[in-house]
Amino acid sequence: MRIVLVGPPGAGKGTQAAYLAKNLAIPHISTGDLFRANISQGTPLGVEAKSYMDAGNLVPDSVTIGMAEDRMGQADAAEGFLLDGFPRNLGQAEALDAYLQGKGLKLDAVLDLEVPEDEVVKRIAGRRICRKDSSHVFHAEYNKPAAEGVCDVCGGELYQREDDHEDTVRKRLEVYHAETEPIIDFYRAQGLVSTISALGKVAEVTERAMSALGGDA
Repeated sequence: MRIVLVGPPGAGKGTQAAYLAKNLAIPHISTGDLFRANISQGTPLGVEAKSYMDAGNLVPDSVTIGMAEDRMGQADAAEGFLLDGFPRNLGQAEALDAYLQGKGLKLDAVLDLEVPEDEVVKRIAGRRICRKDSSHVFHAEYNKPAAEGVCDVCGGELYQREDDHEDTVRKRLEVYHAETEPIIDFYRAQGLVSTISALGKVAEVTERAMSALGGDA
């Protein structure tokens, strides 16, 4: 299966993508991983991307599209893939369609993870990260540490990242509504979109998504 996963910041795309890709036995292709891999390996696209990032500029769509096309062309993606974070806008969606058509392929589904805006803000603004180990993540409401401000795992200080503050989260949502949300209508016109509630436990959301794809979690 060839699937695109979309949803606002805080919808749990990365978590769901990992579970879905495992259940479907297809690679999870995320924009973040693409950038990290290309930059660390020093590929021409990675070098180009880094030059923009180091200058504080946005990486052009052409670079992101090039990385995505290269990854989709690798052997492990021959039978399908799950895209997370790509396409991010209409230009990228149109480029993806053109790439697949050129290969005689097509998307099978677009999963739209739906979360109320206030819930997104609550999820992200409540997040607390351990300074010693950023993989230790807590939440001011949903996953409180035993002692406020202290990591249960290693005793490190918990802090709120700058981009997790409420005003920043709302700005990120504005960008999502303006740039990414239009691709949902683009794919809906092709009959590809299934909207999934991303509220509830992780396993429940995965089950809804698998059901929409016609499979079992």
